[in-house]
Amino acid sequence: MTSSRFQKGHSGNPKGRPKAKPEERVSAFDIVIDRTLTVVQGGQERELTVEEALQLKTYQDAIGGSRLAQREILKMIRKREQAMSARQPVRSGVTLRAQTDDPRNADQAMVLLGIANADNDPVPGLKLQGWAVQAALTRRGRRALWVKELAEVRRCVQNPEEIKWPRGSAGWVKVDE
Repeated sequence: MTSSRFQKGHSGNPKGRPKAKPEERVSAFDIVIDRTLTVVQGGQERELTVEEALQLKTYQDAIGGSRLAQREILKMIRKREQAMSARQPVRSGVTLRAQTDDPRNADQAMVLLGIANADNDPVPGLKLQGWAVQAALTRRGRRALWVKELAEVRRCVQNPEEIKWPRGSAGWVKVDE
């Protein structure tokens, strides 16, 4: 058996290859795009970067009817809107204020969302919209309602005659045992 300077399974360079220092690579394009140009616009001279001048020319071509330029302008607009929305907080058109100690808060939310309407006949309260009750009954599947459940739903819905009540295999309504 011959012995060697490097044993099998052990690196000859325990620290590994030195990491390359990050270099800031500047391309020819970066150098050209940052240059300034003197542009005469409306009889007045203006200083523009090459990037600004290209954007201006693309804008003029888009107005002139170039479909390619129009697509580029739309991309620029989309990119600008995304950058602006990332900087600004999200604002909603509806402002809801939660009051945890007010039990009527859920009632107010249901009225605001159009799920229920205020009803003062004969006792003040809310009456649910038929579409909301129908959606809830649909989620139950075809299970029939108990008599007490049916009476409670009828009492709380605005137009109970418009509701399509579940017809399970056991019939329209189960009787309490």
